[in-house]
Amino acid sequence: MESSSDGTFRIVVRRRLQAPREVVYGAWIDPEGISEWMRPGDAISAEATLDVRVGGSYRIVIKGKDRDHVQIGTYQVVDPPSKLVFTWSAAEKPEELSLVTVEFFAHGDETELVLTHERFPLADMAQRYENGWGTIARKFAVYLSRRNPKAAKS
Repeated sequence: MESSSDGTFRIVVRRRLQAPREVVYGAWIDPEGISEWMRPGDAISAEATLDVRVGGSYRIVIKGKDRDHVQIGTYQVVDPPSKLVFTWSAAEKPEELSLVTVEFFAHGDETELVLTHERFPLADMAQRYENGWGTIARKFAVYLSRRNPKAAKS
């Protein structure tokens, strides 16, 4: 976790995946796949509606044991297969807007996923998200390994 000059906090999560960048990018924007890996904490499933284009929106319902968490946002940058940038907020608090950048770096047949989530007003909020995105990245790697057995390494 890092603090920014504007007084907000940001996190960076990195994951090396044994799959080509195009495969990793495609899996990241697949609404059906998201139901398997976008599950931080006690989440049991997720449902996603994605309009992956600049200005397009998304809605992800992360279903927990006790309640659902609905995340919404708008795509700011869509540069396949290398980068996505989108706003992120809870549907019940759309004014609390943060920014997520997901970059996909090709390393031969492998891809390095670098997720940066910024504009957190509080350090403890950033820490929770760092843990959540870390869990999501691990589940994403497992999802990829089932789709592509070479993706199991991380």
